[in-house]
Parts: sequence; structure tokens; C-alpha cells
Amino acid sequence: MGGRSFPLFSELYRERSEWMEELQIALANSGLASVEFPNKGRGLVALRDFSPGEVVIQQEPYASKPKFSSSAGPSCEECFCPNNLKRCSSCQMAWYCGRSCQKSDWKLHQLECKALSKLSKERRNMLTPTICLIVRLLLRRKLQEDKVIRCTETDNYELVEALVSHMSDLRDEQLILYAQMANLVSLILPDMDINLKEVTEIFSKLSCNAHTICDSELQPRGTGLYPVISIINHSCLPNAVLVFEGKVGVVRAIEPITKGTEVSVSYIDTAATAKKRQKELSEQYYFVCACRQCVTMNDNDHAKEVAIMEGYRCKKMTCNGFLEFDYDSRGFICQQCGLFRDRQEINKMEDEIKFLKDKGSDSLSCNNYSEANALFKKIEEYQLKLCHPLSIDLLRTRETLLKIYMELESWSQALTYCRLTIFVYERLYPAIHPLVGLQHYTCGKLEWLLEYTDVALKSFTKAVDILRITHGTKTDFMGSLLSQLEEARCVRQMQALNSS
Repeated sequence: MGGRSFPLFSELYRERSEWMEELQIALANSGLASVEFPNKGRGLVALRDFSPGEVVIQQEPYASKPKFSSSAGPSCEECFCPNNLKRCSSCQMAWYCGRSCQKSDWKLHQLECKALSKLSKERRNMLTPTICLIVRLLLRRKLQEDKVIRCTETDNYELVEALVSHMSDLRDEQLILYAQMANLVSLILPDMDINLKEVTEIFSKLSCNAHTICDSELQPRGTGLYPVISIINHSCLPNAVLVFEGKVGVVRAIEPITKGTEVSVSYIDTAATAKKRQKELSEQYYFVCACRQCVTMNDNDHAKEVAIMEGYRCKKMTCNGFLEFDYDSRGFICQQCGLFRDRQEINKMEDEIKFLKDKGSDSLSCNNYSEANALFKKIEEYQLKLCHPLSIDLLRTRETLLKIYMELESWSQALTYCRLTIFVYERLYPAIHPLVGLQHYTCGKLEWLLEYTDVALKSFTKAVDILRITHGTKTDFMGSLLSQLEEARCVRQMQALNSS
């Protein structure tokens, strides 16, 4: 790995201890401090009390890149909006929704555009969103070095450098892949002195520090690197949540955070067993979670959790007991009523479910929703006989059926499955969780469409009670939800007057 280092930043940044001191001052103004924890690294601690719904910290991404898919198409490079787009006339690779976004991104895209325009068609086809993100990150670094873009205490490359890369934890094949991608970056930016080892490390940092930027309904819109927000550590029972307002990452308290308490968010979907969560965190983020949700669970609790979320139900349909494997009988025994269930019977049903899932996935990929509906209904039929009512597999099948019925505009069936998923969401997630709030919102919209005014009003109220904490109240999304709630209240009042 050759090439010399990037230019020194002595004119831009002071010594590490000095810029860390400046970061601490900036954090203190927000009521926070960066603290080193034994065996855990840096984290953010509250210097004052935060109430549920209060913004703990927010940050623009140091670098970001919108998602592109063949189905959804491109998005605006600056605001990630997917509508009214026009392609950059020079490089033909960047899209913007209007002049203001193009102007706002121009300082960076001017350099990016020049580099992309020189690439051959073959090289362009090799560009992935991750590679493009690194290109933009390096160009932003250069613009800050040249003082074209201002540095601040919470927006400078020193913060990126301070992120943990976990290079020593990488498998050889992953390290080779990052090195190859770094080499491609050097070919895209030939006028910059690229240090391949350094860029390889940036790719590694990105893999365990970047965030998926989502819209208000948690649909992925792109990827961004938020160096200050990345300081926040994980918990399977977090006291804060990260959402996005456009590209701005916003961390809000979802429960009271008292002075001296560490701020935590969840890096993963916590609707999984402790074993699954630990596996995902270890493979993606290279640590073993020691939050209270993980360390307080004893062997019996863990066995029950696995049996319910991933295991099988009692063969007696009126019993909600869970099964555990019995080594003497080589089958499963219900822990509530003691009924035996044959292992071969279970294996046969699982094989059939796998076969149907493969066919159903193919149907969905072809947008054949009627066929997919029949297949996933059959899967649900098997899973109702096989899985515990709180099974993750059954939940995922019902989420898929909800989406299918939405596509088919079968609103009544969609409402049935939305309610079934809420039942499980409320048991798998904390009471204040964006997914729970959004599912109540979806339920309310379906009930409103079907003119079930009373229940729609209840669903909208539940959604607002949760989402005003996780999302705040000032976004267009929340404005629309609050308007729907108010409209439902007015209609209900009119109905009450007419019936009196």
C-alpha cells in the first residue's frame, strides 16, 4: 500500500488534546460530555436532565450519499428528495430537486463532478454508494483543508480520525476488499495524494460507524457519517432514539435521562433474542453488549425467550405454552401442559415453509402480489400451527401480508394484519418506540379510509403520543399526523352532535 499521507492539518487543527477540549466545550453547551468508559471506549454522558422528547444532540453528516435503487430511482444529492429531479448536465451522475439544493452542494460537487466526468463507462459501473460516499468525504476534507468550507468544533475531519476502525478485527477477505475499494478511490481522485492504507481504514470505520438515513416513516433514503453522534454507545434498552430530519441526525430522549446518566441508542433492531442481538453486534460492531437487558437475563429466562421468539408452540391450539427440546424423547415438550410434539412433524412443516417462502419471494420480486398473497397466506397457516403467537417468523410473515394487501388496495385485510403486528410490536419493543408509533399511524390511516372514525381517532392519538416524543412536532410528517388527528376529532364531534 503506497502513497504518502494527506497534507498535515496544522493550519486547520490544533493538537488532539486542544480540539478535544473544544469538542467538550461544544458538547457542554448542549448539556453533554464525552467520557472514556473502561472496556467500552468513548460515550456521551448527560450533564443535565433531559425530558422525553427533548433533543439531546443533532448533527449534519460529515459526508452523505443518497440511496439509489432500480425500483425507487435516484434522489437529490443534497436533501434526498426523490421528486422533480434533474441530472447534472456535466457528470450525468448526480441529481438535484432544484437550484437551491444544487447551489448548496456545489462547492463539493464541483470537485466531484470534475472527477466523475473523466471516468470511463467501465469505471462508472464499478462505483457503489459506499465508494461515492468515501469520495465525497475526502473531497470535503480537502475543502476544509483549503478553507473553502469552514471547520467547527463538531464538524471537522479530526472527529472522523478519532472513530474506531476495528482494522485488527477484520477478516483477511474483508481487508482485501477494502484495499481494492481504496485503490479505486485513488483512481477516481488522481489529483489527490491518496494514502491507500488510510483510505482502507476509512472504509473500515464507515462499516461500523455510518448510519442509514431514513425518512420519517423509517424508509431508507441513504447513508451518512455523523462523527459526534457515533460517540453514543449502544443499549438494547436505550434511553434515546436517532431519527432524521432530512439529512440532519436528531437524537431525542425517549425516557427521562438524569444528570450523570450515559446516553444510549440502539444500533440494531432489538426485536430478537439476546443471542441473536449479541451475534449481530459482535459481527457488525465488534463488541459484546453488557446493557441491563443482556446481563440481567438468566439461563432460564433466555431459554424461554428463545423458545417463544424463535421456537415452537404447543400442539394444543388452546394452550399458549412454549416448547423445549427433550433429549430423552428426541422431541419437544410443552412447558405449560406437558404435551409432546414430534420432531419429524416439525421438520416437515419447516421444509414446506421454506419452499413456500422461496416461491413467495420470487413472486414479490416480480410484483405478482396476488400469487404472493396466496403463498404467504399458506405460510401463515403453517406458522399458526407451528410457531408461538409471539414468534418473530410469524410477525415477519404478517408484515409481508400487510404490505401485499396495501399494494392490492385490500384495505380491510391490511387493517387486520396491521392490528396483528401491533399486538406483537407492543410486546417486543419499549412503549416509546418509533416502529410502534408508526404502526399505530398506519392502523389509523386504514381505519380512517374505512370510515371507522372512533377507532381511527384512538389510533391517531396513540401514534401522536409516541411519535411526538421520537420525532418531535415540527416536521412536515408530524404536521400531517397532527392535522389528521384534529380532523378525526372534528368529525367525531360532528357525529356526536348529529346523533344527540
